[in-house]
Amino acid sequence: MTMRNRLCSILLALLLTVLILPPFSFATDKDQENQAQELFSQGVDALNQGNANLALEKFNATLKLDPELPEAYINRGIALRRLEQYVEAVADFDKALKLAPQSAEAYYNRALAYSLSGVYDKAVADYTRALKYAPKDWQIFYNRGNTYLDQNKVKEALADYNQALKLHPQSPEILHNRGLAYLNLGQADKALKDADAVLQLNGNFARAQYVRAQALEKLDQKYEAMVAYRVFLNTGNPEKDRDLLQKALEHLKKLEGK
Repeated sequence: MTMRNRLCSILLALLLTVLILPPFSFATDKDQENQAQELFSQGVDALNQGNANLALEKFNATLKLDPELPEAYINRGIALRRLEQYVEAVADFDKALKLAPQSAEAYYNRALAYSLSGVYDKAVADYTRALKYAPKDWQIFYNRGNTYLDQNKVKEALADYNQALKLHPQSPEILHNRGLAYLNLGQADKALKDADAVLQLNGNFARAQYVRAQALEKLDQKYEAMVAYRVFLNTGNPEKDRDLLQKALEHLKKLEGK
């Protein structure tokens, strides 16, 4: 074989090598995509099982393989929020919104992070943005109502709870919080009605007994209020309801004249 023929053979071999590279590269990309999806699914499962640390690990691995997956940023943000790392959570929701500017889920979850960290104005703004893209999501109205209540904007909270109940009727959580709003507005009769409705739907909803006792006390139904306070003292969660249990005990002693 002449030198020229040998060079032609080498050139042809190189061309053939270039031609077969794209299929090999495509297969690798597909494998990487499948791996990212598997890690993402594992992260979601970990979140659903309440293991935020494992979820965080899985979403970190997902984003190394696919750094432009908005769902991974949203779910990693949720994991961070559950770990009370609110600044980092907000940063992930920011990244998700850059990739998916119309994501109601990203706005909603960023609002939750803002609310939990006490940044109420930004929380309300994000809930309002989320409603633009998911106008029939009762959870957005409910949580915006909670944020308004935290800001002592009781009328705005009440309006949101009413809207949430239109979309999700007979919800004990919404009825309970609407009862709190009615108490704040001095409408004890309506608060009592909501508390009774909560207990009809869920007899184990201990905090409804506290709202009920508060309403009865404001309505000058002393004996009934004392009974409700005692029920709450026996059924409230010692950790989650610690402050309310202390207040209930104080109210009960006052009503008993002690």
